[in-house]
Amino acid sequence: MRIKFFFFILVVLLLALGVYMGFVFRDGSRLYLLLGEAAVALILIYLSVFYRKIVKPLNTIGNGMDLLREQDFSSRLSPVGQYEADRIVNIFNRMMEQLKNERLRMREQNSFLELLIQASPMGVVILSLGEKISQLNPMAVKMLGVPAASAVGKQVKMLESSLAAELDTIDNEETKVVRLSDANVYKCTRSYFIDCGFKHPFYLIERMTDEVMRVEKKAYEKVIRMIAHEVNNTTAGITSTLDTVGQALASETGMEDLCEVMRVCVERCYSMSRFITRFADVVKIPEPNLAHLSLNEMAAACKRFMEGMCADAGICLRLECDGQVKPVKMDAPLFEQVLVNIIKNAAESISSSERTRQDGQITVRTLAPASVEVVDNGPGISKEAESKLFTPFFSTKPNGQGIGLVFIREVLSKHGCAFSLRTYADGLTRFRIFFPVS
Repeated sequence: MRIKFFFFILVVLLLALGVYMGFVFRDGSRLYLLLGEAAVALILIYLSVFYRKIVKPLNTIGNGMDLLREQDFSSRLSPVGQYEADRIVNIFNRMMEQLKNERLRMREQNSFLELLIQASPMGVVILSLGEKISQLNPMAVKMLGVPAASAVGKQVKMLESSLAAELDTIDNEETKVVRLSDANVYKCTRSYFIDCGFKHPFYLIERMTDEVMRVEKKAYEKVIRMIAHEVNNTTAGITSTLDTVGQALASETGMEDLCEVMRVCVERCYSMSRFITRFADVVKIPEPNLAHLSLNEMAAACKRFMEGMCADAGICLRLECDGQVKPVKMDAPLFEQVLVNIIKNAAESISSSERTRQDGQITVRTLAPASVEVVDNGPGISKEAESKLFTPFFSTKPNGQGIGLVFIREVLSKHGCAFSLRTYADGLTRFRIFFPVS
């Protein structure tokens, strides 16, 4: 019950006491009656003063509690003129000032952190306590390749993204470097922060593709130059010597078999020189001479060029062009070589499988606004091989040199294209190329 009610009961009791005294002393000494009534009146006056001194400060403190409940830290309490109550009022006002400053500081800090997260070149994915995505910054949306609206509220493993699948395999406080089938390399870290006493996990994703490619290119350029120098110098001397010996033996009788051996050795030396030259060509890829060209016309030209080879292998090569595809900036000779290599790889993949000749299919498809994909129904690419596809000297072919996809990677990177190569759930392998749209 409130304190006002207790004061009300006390006043009623005092009034009843005054009435009772008046009734008792009505026939007695009038002096005692007056003294009793005066005492009751003084007590009532004292209670009224006491009530104001106690209840008013309590009401003021109650108003302060209401301000705290409503989180109104800008309002202050006024002194009530009582020493003890004013001490509480002063302490309360100082507390409210500190809370106001702390809230302002936290808002400014949170605003800065929010701006920092949104502008960060690193991807940030924040999870809720239920391991569901609660927030992504723009860079994370770009890296994952999924819209933010469709990602929020889902678990990472539910996203249709190869990077998300890799994130789901990372444990708390673990850092992992992953290489995807689109030649991109990411450094992914899973950690947590404390909010309201609970651990909220989050992912940090750092793109390392450019750094890794730069280091790899520097390394294989050095190796290729050294090997090419040594092999070419050696084969040049050997072929010259073999030619001289072969010409000398050609005039002798009975030396036909030995001359044939000499010819084969010379041809093998030239073959070795051509083999090394192919590696050297990857190092000497020129800068593209970009011009606005039709992607549909380029796809059609490559289809005409490769359909003979595909027909000989019993493979059906089809072309599907989207009329809404915009012109793109490309270097025609370089990109034509890229598309030819992709179709050739798809045809070799189908030929190496146990598929019948009538079942092999390759589809070159252009899609709006500016992309092209080569789809084949070959044996597919294993998950183990996906992450190594665009690394130097790695090949899934028994006699592959591991430079074809490196050449493709270098050319597409110089064109500013995004690309990926993987086998999807439907069993089809797709090499997708996305041109930047201006």
